[in-house]
Amino acid sequence: MRDALSILASATVPPSSASPPGHYRHPHRQSTTSTTAKPQPHPNPKHKPQFPTYSPLLSSYRRDNRQSLTYNTELASKLAEDGMFEDFLMISESVVASGVKPSEFLALLNTRNFASGIARVLDEGNLHSVVKMLFNGLKRIGIDPVQMFDAVSVESLRRECRRLLKRGEVEQLVSLMETLAGFKFQIRELVEPSDVISLCISQRDPTAAIRYAQNFPHMEIMFCSIILEFGKKRDLASALTAFEAAKQNTSTPNMHAYRTIIDVCGLCGDYLKSRTIYEGLLAGNITPNVYVFNSLMNVNSRDLNYALGIYKKMKKLGVTAEITTHNILLKSCCVAAKVELAQDIYKDLRELEAKGTLKLDVFTYSTMIKVFADAKMWKNALEVKDDMVTSGVIPDTVTWSSLISACANAGLVEQAIKLFDEMLEAGGQPNSRCFNILLHACVEACQYDRAFRLFKSWKERGSEQTTSNDNLNSSDDSLAVHHTRVTSRPYSHLTMGVPFRPTTSTYNILMKACGADYYRAKALMDEMKTLGLSPNQISWSILIDVCGGSGNVAGAIQILRSLHETGIQPDVIAYTTAIKICVKHKKPKLAFMLFAEMEKYQIKPNLVTYKTILTARSRYGSLQEVQQSLAVYQQMRKAGYKPNDYYLKQLIEEWCEGVLQNEHHNEGQFASRITDFGPQSMLLEKVAEHLQDSNAESLSIDLQGLTKVEARIIVLAVLRKIKEKYIAGDTTWNSMEDDVSIILGLQELGSDVIKGESDGVKEAVIRLLEHDLGLQVFAAGSRSGKGKGSRMYSSSIGETIERSESTQASESPTRRPMVLQRLKVTRESLHHWLQKKMESSPSPSPSSITITTQ
Repeated sequence: MRDALSILASATVPPSSASPPGHYRHPHRQSTTSTTAKPQPHPNPKHKPQFPTYSPLLSSYRRDNRQSLTYNTELASKLAEDGMFEDFLMISESVVASGVKPSEFLALLNTRNFASGIARVLDEGNLHSVVKMLFNGLKRIGIDPVQMFDAVSVESLRRECRRLLKRGEVEQLVSLMETLAGFKFQIRELVEPSDVISLCISQRDPTAAIRYAQNFPHMEIMFCSIILEFGKKRDLASALTAFEAAKQNTSTPNMHAYRTIIDVCGLCGDYLKSRTIYEGLLAGNITPNVYVFNSLMNVNSRDLNYALGIYKKMKKLGVTAEITTHNILLKSCCVAAKVELAQDIYKDLRELEAKGTLKLDVFTYSTMIKVFADAKMWKNALEVKDDMVTSGVIPDTVTWSSLISACANAGLVEQAIKLFDEMLEAGGQPNSRCFNILLHACVEACQYDRAFRLFKSWKERGSEQTTSNDNLNSSDDSLAVHHTRVTSRPYSHLTMGVPFRPTTSTYNILMKACGADYYRAKALMDEMKTLGLSPNQISWSILIDVCGGSGNVAGAIQILRSLHETGIQPDVIAYTTAIKICVKHKKPKLAFMLFAEMEKYQIKPNLVTYKTILTARSRYGSLQEVQQSLAVYQQMRKAGYKPNDYYLKQLIEEWCEGVLQNEHHNEGQFASRITDFGPQSMLLEKVAEHLQDSNAESLSIDLQGLTKVEARIIVLAVLRKIKEKYIAGDTTWNSMEDDVSIILGLQELGSDVIKGESDGVKEAVIRLLEHDLGLQVFAAGSRSGKGKGSRMYSSSIGETIERSESTQASESPTRRPMVLQRLKVTRESLHHWLQKKMESSPSPSPSSITITTQ
């Protein structure tokens, strides 16, 4: 610094002509070689007293001293060329402070040397010193930094910006862009804006993206791009943050931004949020334009009623609907399968077109064709196609694929192939979906050989044939992309090239055509892999189904296991397919094992899975099997599915009636009772509740609200549970100390009606317990049945229960006390019945059971 001051001091003395300005450059460089070196004393001692006589800030600089100004500007230029910007700024500020205009000083500077110094510093990675120190210093003296950059220095700055971009330093990059934009640099030329936005998107940093966009005059468009890019990443929260920033940075509502954020809501699957945004517009008395309405209807196209409501609101607000609006309405009708409504809309559109109000486009016709295709109304689809041709609209690939699909869905393979030929004649380029639709039509029509012949003919390269001539052999099965020469039949004699790219779906369809030929299906999967295609979950599910269809259950399960070993997570379809195979080959234990495995891997069963597993057993043999099925049934109901539980009820009733196998009863009675369930019977829930292991110590049976048949099944279910636990040696049931209580319902004193009891339930239970099973039953008021006011039930159904004497006269006639009416089965009779069952059971031996009675 002292050397620098010496230079400044000596700069006040006009240099002699024999001493060029370059004389001062070399000693200054030496002073900067080491920051710790002490300044050397001047060799001439006469100069030492001169330091205090001159001002280091050039206070004595005279405006008319042109030679001195030139000298200092040259010195400043050389300092800048060496990258010594701190010294450069010190001289520049002193010169300007002495009264020299910044423009005059800038005109005398060597800007090429200055730009060279900037490039040197930037190449050395000292971006901070250039931006913070130099730019601010130039601004203080009234010089725009952008004026000091030439092409070389700009390129160095561009390289530094790209380095930050490549390293992913989004905060440093955006801060630099903000600084450069503040100094009037064209930041668009330094780095591609889309690259900066992409970096912010990839790092989920909406704040940085917003800050960057604010540096452009067309920030509204930038905001829309940011919102859309976040939407493509399914990051709705960041997209909403950018949307709010867009609203704050514009004085008027930006309809493009509203449309974009609504589209993003659709991409992210949050259609309710799109409605909230729309309602916010209306709340602010802002009328959306037609494009906002179109986006809102499109996002909510799966809700036909809402889409129609928006359409009516649109007309009410005076917004004119365009053809896109009506196309979205047709799309909603297609999704909702409302064919008649779609026909009415299409008819109205045709009338508007006849009047010249609207012009139907290819999307209108294609959507209407798809409506009929999904409804298997192929003739109507062909009529729409004729309307399309009459109007001069050329069908595109989507139109042709929908037409082919319409015939394929109706099982018209020949008509579908005819349309395929017609598409080729019209110059259409079929995509993989067109090929797959034809193959699928053949498979659905059980024309498996034809499907394989078509596939081989399409793969054959360079052959001339028609799509109907499908008896040719394939010459090359190893190419992923082939070109088949197809002559349309009988519409054209021209031969045209058709690109054919098999997809994973193509091979999946062919694997279905293999039937039970596992090795052929496996060969197709291997061929798929050789072509660079990856089998998906559907592929593996089909292979499991084919293997199981061949009778190889173990092989099907092994394929399922191999998915886990290869790191592929099987989905619900794969597991359901494997469970179906086990059920078909009568392996219920294996089926339930796979069902439990689904829970282990957190795979949620679907409706087909539940229905399949519940039919795994044709009859129940043990309590555990019943509990297992009932647990699945309850899980199914909790998942929100409404099962058809008639089949399960039959099995449960058959299992419960097994209690009476060794009793004297009418065996034909069971079959007559199966259909006596109510439409909303809660039988299975009641059975599940009473058969839970957690109720092992509870000897209470609640029959309130049940029919006679349901009450009978509940009682038999509990008795069978007690019997199996007793025979198995369960100590809980071997040492029962209480009677079994059966709750019938509440009864008012003085009334013969028991609330919660259906007609005949009490008599049916008494007959079952006393007559069929030989158990003793008594009223809840007396343990033995001989107590005061109560006696034992007899087998006569006509006998009634004698109620205990009470002081009913003192009670109010309008509010009588309620008594819980119960029946009780004596533990002595139950033990006797259980011992008889155990003696008739082959195992375990009676000597191994200890019976305790009191």
